[in-house]
Amino acid sequence: MELDISKRIEEIAISLTEQLSVVETTGEIGSVNKVYEIFSEMDYYKQNPNDLRFVDVPNDPWKRKSVMAMLRGKKGNSNNTVIMIGHTDTVGISDYGNLKEYANKPYELTEMFKQVSIPEEAKKDLESGDYLFGRGLFDMKTGDAIIMAVMEKISKNLEDFEGNLIFCAVCDEEGNSGGMLSCIPELVKIKEEEGLEYLALLDTDYMTSEYEGDENKYVYIGTVGKLMPSFYIVGKETHVGESFKGIDPNSISSEILKKINLNVDFCDEVEGEVSLPPISLKQRDLKPEYSVQIAKTATLFFNYATHSSTPDEVLLKMKNAADEAFQNVIDSLNNQYRRFTQMSKREYKELSFKSKVLTYTELYDKVIEEMGEKAKNHMQIFEQEMLRDNSIDQRDFSLKMVEELHSLWSDKNPVVVVYFTPPYYPHIYIEGKNEKEKDLLDAVKKAVDDTKTKYKIVYKKFFPYISDLSYGAAPQDPKIISALKNNMPGFGSKYHLPLEDMQKLDLPVLDIGSFGKDAHKFTERIEKEYSFKVAPILVYKTITNLLKG
Repeated sequence: MELDISKRIEEIAISLTEQLSVVETTGEIGSVNKVYEIFSEMDYYKQNPNDLRFVDVPNDPWKRKSVMAMLRGKKGNSNNTVIMIGHTDTVGISDYGNLKEYANKPYELTEMFKQVSIPEEAKKDLESGDYLFGRGLFDMKTGDAIIMAVMEKISKNLEDFEGNLIFCAVCDEEGNSGGMLSCIPELVKIKEEEGLEYLALLDTDYMTSEYEGDENKYVYIGTVGKLMPSFYIVGKETHVGESFKGIDPNSISSEILKKINLNVDFCDEVEGEVSLPPISLKQRDLKPEYSVQIAKTATLFFNYATHSSTPDEVLLKMKNAADEAFQNVIDSLNNQYRRFTQMSKREYKELSFKSKVLTYTELYDKVIEEMGEKAKNHMQIFEQEMLRDNSIDQRDFSLKMVEELHSLWSDKNPVVVVYFTPPYYPHIYIEGKNEKEKDLLDAVKKAVDDTKTKYKIVYKKFFPYISDLSYGAAPQDPKIISALKNNMPGFGSKYHLPLEDMQKLDLPVLDIGSFGKDAHKFTERIEKEYSFKVAPILVYKTITNLLKG
């Protein structure tokens, strides 16, 4: 089948981009409605309206929803099915300043940029005429348009198409992935009810240069994962006039930061590909008021990218790092105290602080050992009370659970509690260990080899950006799942993740996206030729190669 759909992809991409859909606004609903409307105009969905529907995000304050579109081939009687995803939301537009009114109008914005000062690289791309600018055009409405135009083209000749396609156009990817997480159980339900055989999960999220001067275009088979290891730090309060009688939780927090932040010792290396090192996302003490008493508690958490490390392994690494950091603070404090007593001509006596680091589970066990069912009941009541307040963020919810649990413990000595803050994104490593993985690797290789293009296309094993691809599978080992659930306060109450359904899907994943630059920047843009002409061919050929099996 000829695939001359570049003009149609551009048309759909522009139409979707013109519908402003900033995450956690009602604009998201308008964007999903636009996707639904475009599908509704296709003859296939006029004849098969039940194959197009909305999937609501449960208990969502904005009443958001996703679109699920199924396309059934008529050649043969194959149950083989490829799932495709793309998100319809974007980040905000405040970075456009006085050009905000043009942010989601690619043609107008591209023209306006000719009249203002923009960064040099963006200016060169603008002057080349090869790029189009606009919020969401790159991340990732062109990707959505690729899938939609490919499905539209296929739908016109289903007699020659064997197998099925399911596309989930999901909301809230830039936020908490509510769209994808609500679609996962639906995909499992369809699979079980219709006896479908899911082969792979394909995303068309954006792809860009990985380093300065990088000319490669990438196809990613697999995806990076993410954990958020967090630390609740209890020091020993003291008056500032008696400094050495206490231990500052900010000192421990800072030493943990120094020990972990951007430390490449914590990178995963798999097949020569290296995950980014952990980086801090929040650090603060928890003192609510000003006084001349030092803070009692502090907190910090990190973004921790994974290629191979599992939650139980990361938890142990973080516990050990915190223990070393804590001991460094004690050693430094003793050293400074020794020097101070020498300068003051006083007797030195070693400070009695001891390093103590517990996981959330270990803290829970100690409290239960002391208080029994009373502690369990107290924590359940506390959790339920917090759930009534929808304003509490998932991250703060977890922290408050740790604080409350620690407050029940009789031991008031300094301690660090290590736990996980939501969200969790599993990494998915495709190594060819089973038939589905082998078939995916073969399908992509054949698609790339059969596509004549001026671009150099390179395979990589991990899509490097956190995305909804992670929800196509989950670890099967109960030990790993237990370490995650039991050390993430609020899991199953405030934070919901359909782990069992993700395990049932257990799909190999890949990303073949549009090419551009500056996602989440006001100079966000796509390169037209690769995005409208080459990427769609790779998507189409990969799909058909998979379904031919």
